[in-house]
Amino acid sequence: MLFAASCNDDSNTEVLEQAKTDATTAYATFVYDSYQSAYDDATALKTAIEVLTTNPTDATLQAAKNTWLAARESYGPTEAFRFADGPIDIIGTEEGPEGLLNSWPLDEAYIDYVDGSTSAGIINDLITYPTIDKALLESLNGQGGEENVSIGYHAIEFLLWGQDLTSPSTKQAGQRPYTDFVDGGTASNQNRRNAYLEICSDLLLEHLQILLEEWKPGGAYRNEFLGYSSEIALSKMMTAIATLSKTELAGERMFVAYDNQDQEDEHSCFSDNTDRDIRLNFAGIKTIYSGLSTSIHDIIVLQNPTIAAEVEAAMTAAETAVEATATPFDFAITDATERPKVLAAVNALRDLGDKLVEGGSEIEITVTIID
Repeated sequence: MLFAASCNDDSNTEVLEQAKTDATTAYATFVYDSYQSAYDDATALKTAIEVLTTNPTDATLQAAKNTWLAARESYGPTEAFRFADGPIDIIGTEEGPEGLLNSWPLDEAYIDYVDGSTSAGIINDLITYPTIDKALLESLNGQGGEENVSIGYHAIEFLLWGQDLTSPSTKQAGQRPYTDFVDGGTASNQNRRNAYLEICSDLLLEHLQILLEEWKPGGAYRNEFLGYSSEIALSKMMTAIATLSKTELAGERMFVAYDNQDQEDEHSCFSDNTDRDIRLNFAGIKTIYSGLSTSIHDIIVLQNPTIAAEVEAAMTAAETAVEATATPFDFAITDATERPKVLAAVNALRDLGDKLVEGGSEIEITVTIID
């Protein structure tokens, strides 16, 4: 009996170790496929922007907006790859492209005119910036303050929608007119605005391409990641989703705006797409935890089905709470009836982050939530 038990223990260990290896391999494939989808959608966005700037109309502006919204659908889940020491955040000793892709909140007056200041922004400053090009806009990103965002998804968002000056109760997004892109139309420097928008779309693709190169089969970081022990790789994966859940999503992306009741603190405040950002970020967490061909959940089940059920229950509770929040998010954080639902989602996401730490401990994986 002792020998049989020993053999059985050996067999279980082998199964567990194989599951860990399979989970990290599935993760690497998921990351690459996700960035490929984001790149493909950004390519479609570039095309739609070129159509808009070539022929500005209500229809072409709306088409560009729709394509931006579609591009966020594929990029949103990739936020679950952050906080894992991966190339989105760091490449070698250099910063990764995250700040060039998805920085927020954004000071609108850094880019273009705003309510009460028709000459604000890089676009309207012909003396300081006589020529707008890629090198200039990339160099200006974050210069002088973290809200001085010059490029990325949210710079494009602002250029397409303009400021959201409506009351949250109206549930309307920004109302930039297409004539802002028409020679002789509304606002000044239409050609510079068109050029700025086109450059932002080009840079979006270039920065996503960096991530594709790192994560493609045979790519530098993919090889590095798959060369880690399964314990290290899983630690990175679980630290990322636990941090996104408890600190970034529950805290920076939801509670700050909830606490301030200020739509300027929203992730996508110009388009009123923040509700989708939140749901898509959560979708990334859920997929990494339990949606891959071999998942972290599968590993915890092998070790302790009871703890696995508890983590899964926390995941379901967080999903239910997030889905219950109202749309758009600026309405959810300002309406007296809807605000408690936002706080409930914040608390559920925090609980999930803590439960992921517990689940990691059960399979001897260190999960450290980054503040």
